[in-house]
Amino acid sequence: MQNTQLSDLEVADKMADAARAAILPFFRQSNLETDNKLSAGFDPVTVADREAEKAMRAVLAEFRPNDGILGEEFGHNDGTSGRTWVIDPIDGTRGFISGTPTWGVLIALSEANGPILGVIDQPYIGERFVGGSDVAHMIGPQGKSPLGTRSTRDLNDAILFTTFPEVGTPTEAEAFRAVAQHVKLTRYGMDCYAYALLAAGQVDLVIEAGLNSYDIQAPIGLIQAAGGVVTDWQGEPAHNGGRALAAANPDIHAAALEILRSF
Repeated sequence: MQNTQLSDLEVADKMADAARAAILPFFRQSNLETDNKLSAGFDPVTVADREAEKAMRAVLAEFRPNDGILGEEFGHNDGTSGRTWVIDPIDGTRGFISGTPTWGVLIALSEANGPILGVIDQPYIGERFVGGSDVAHMIGPQGKSPLGTRSTRDLNDAILFTTFPEVGTPTEAEAFRAVAQHVKLTRYGMDCYAYALLAAGQVDLVIEAGLNSYDIQAPIGLIQAAGGVVTDWQGEPAHNGGRALAAANPDIHAAALEILRSF
């Protein structure tokens, strides 16, 4: 039976709090062990990833036992409610093991048509970005403030982010460069924090490829609540992963999409 004493947002906050407590003791520790998920390439995972997901799953077991869970480290558990919590305990583990504060905890609540709530939490900085049907705010060292995306209309005025310079396949990298050659500024390497900056009105576009659903569902919920748009590179829903285009508003989204669609 669901515990309805807490709202979905309050449950998400408890999950983010639990993840923070699990992760922070491991951050910037010189003896942190890292495992590689891939036989060819490098996809790191640490004890902090696993402990954080366990902590979030424990919160859901107490407050939302009927909901499904999809997590990066421990997979999918079916629920009976028709709703699924989609979680990535540390999005940006490469950044985490490098000591940069640009990784984050991703929490989304999703229904049949995609996410209805998204949280990006950065434990070390102490920033939490939250977006849902009736909420779009961030809480950080300077207090609580509303979120809202930028009104940039022209690609020539836009700030663009992606995590990896290679983006994905050679074709996907070419597509990214085709957009990048039109923008004012291109930056790299922020993982999920780039999506938080878009929701906070600091940047205009994030373009990525090769995503899993747990990488993108929280950013979708957050950015849509803040006034932005997130689709795949054909303008279709992106919540199942793959290629993603996140934009501050419909106009700048359309300008970038016109270029990406040809790839």
